[in-house]
Amino acid sequence: MAILETPSGLPPKAVSALRRLRLTSVPEAISFLILLPCSLLKWATDIGWAPGAVKVMGPLHGVLFIIYVLFWLDAWYRNKWDRNRAALYFVLSVLPTGGFFADKMLRKEEEAGVIAARARKEQTSPSAVNS
Repeated sequence: MAILETPSGLPPKAVSALRRLRLTSVPEAISFLILLPCSLLKWATDIGWAPGAVKVMGPLHGVLFIIYVLFWLDAWYRNKWDRNRAALYFVLSVLPTGGFFADKMLRKEEEAGVIAARARKEQTSPSAVNS
């Protein structure tokens, strides 16, 4: 499976794992983008609020990153990604704007899984059998 191909026929728990990972990717990326300039200002200037901003944003970003990694592991397990796909989503989490790209890619995978689940449901529903 190529990295950008979307899987079909995902079970509901796999789709929800994708959704959780997608929903944490953007806040994690935003917190990283805020933390970077705060850290640079703290070490490069004497701005009084920079150390306080790092004290707030550092732990916040750390918690969001840990949540992302836990959801990433869950999505990897439930969606049976190959190592390349799993590595791609992890690398995106450590790049400053990678979470936005992960969100876009995960949205495609999630939508493909929902569409496939609806198609399976329609194929097995009694009204489809009677038609």
